[in-house]
Formats: sequence, C-alpha cells, structure tokens
Amino acid sequence: MNVEIWSDLTCPWCGLANHRLDKAVERFAHGGDIELIHRSFPLDPDLPTSPALPTRQLLKQKYGMNGAQAEAATHRVEVLAEGEGLKPYIVLDNTVANTQLAHEFLAHATTQGKHAEAWHLSFRAYFGEARSLFDVDALLELSDELGLDRDETRQALLERRYRQQVHDEVRRAATLGAKGVPFLLVEGRHTLSGAQDTDTLLRVFQQVWDAAHPPVIQSLAEDNEAICGPDGCVLPADHAARD
Repeated sequence: MNVEIWSDLTCPWCGLANHRLDKAVERFAHGGDIELIHRSFPLDPDLPTSPALPTRQLLKQKYGMNGAQAEAATHRVEVLAEGEGLKPYIVLDNTVANTQLAHEFLAHATTQGKHAEAWHLSFRAYFGEARSLFDVDALLELSDELGLDRDETRQALLERRYRQQVHDEVRRAATLGAKGVPFLLVEGRHTLSGAQDTDTLLRVFQQVWDAAHPPVIQSLAEDNEAICGPDGCVLPADHAARD
C-alpha cells in the first residue's frame, strides 16, 4: 500500500503529522507492506534564505499577531506534540526562512538511499533542537550526520540540481486538491488534509487495505469441494457415492 505525505519542514503541524504517521504504520497489522513516501511542499517561497527571522517576528509581520496571540497560535501544537513524545517541540522560540534549499537537500538525500532518515533528521533538528535548515553550511551538517558525501552534497545544492523536482512535487499536490500541508495521498486515490490523529490514520489504512484485499470465504466442509484444476475435475464425495 502506497502512502504519500506532503510537508514543509518548518510547518509545526507537519512535524506532528509525520510523527503520527510513523506511529500508525508501526501499529498497522500490515505496516510492513506500506511504502511511505515523503513529498516536498515549501510553504513560503518569498521568504529570504538569510537571515532567518525569529518566529515571533514573522508572526507579527505577516499576520499582525502580538505576543499573546503568537503564544496562543503555537501553544496548542507544542503541547500536543510533547504529549505524544516529541520533547522538546520548539515552535514559537524558533527561527524561519525559505525552505526551498532544504527540500532540495532532501531530494538529494533520497537519491543516496537516505529518504526517510533525512526527513526524520530534519524535523528533529528543527523542532527538537531549533537548528537552522536554511543554508548550505547548515545542510552540510545534516549531510555529515547522514553519512553522505559532503562534496557531492555541496555540489548538488550549489547546482540547484533538484529545484525542478521540488517544484513538480508542489504542483502535483495542487492538482490533487491540496490547499496546504500536511496532505496525504493513500493508494493514489484517497486524500487526507491536516495532522490526523493516529487512530484516524489506522482506520483509513484498514479501509483501503480491506477494499484492495477482499476476504476469501472458505468452505466449512472437508473433502467435499467440487473444483476443476489442471488435472481435471473433482466431484463432491456425496455425488460420487450416489453414482
């Protein structure tokens, strides 16, 4: 079963959604048959890459929030995340900048066989440690932690080798009806928006799985099956007895 999730790395609901999705896959009876694919969706391409802005400042500049409003806007997701094991989960006392290059780094890491590891590390570095993800030097630190070739990673980032791929992933999400992130696509047909809780994800997985794997009703009778195979047909035992 194929599950795709679109996220932005500085979106607090995305970090929580990815955590919940991992838990749902772990708990699902057929989790080993799920192919989980992360997709990029940079939310604010007009933000500068440098310098990174304090989140409080961005909320004030972009949405006109004062200190109390900023606290209220971010407190709920921080509490939910920490309650689900993500401690600490730093949203308000963090910084934000353009994430396009970070998503290009994730695309590069995917080509090096580090798809899930790179996404998990990036979310953990940002929300768990309030680390920058916004420039080449910061991304090279992540590259080192993943065991990637530093020079190859640097070259890929400087060449903007994966810029078009990131744009294509955003465009595909839009064609599927995504208005924001997190956004999930299950088996190429079923879409979910928002940071759905783990139980909801499990119910969706089960429904999709059941639709693709209808149960086979087995006969309760033993040695009484009228079937045909490559070697001919077998008559029920009672029929043979009447003959």
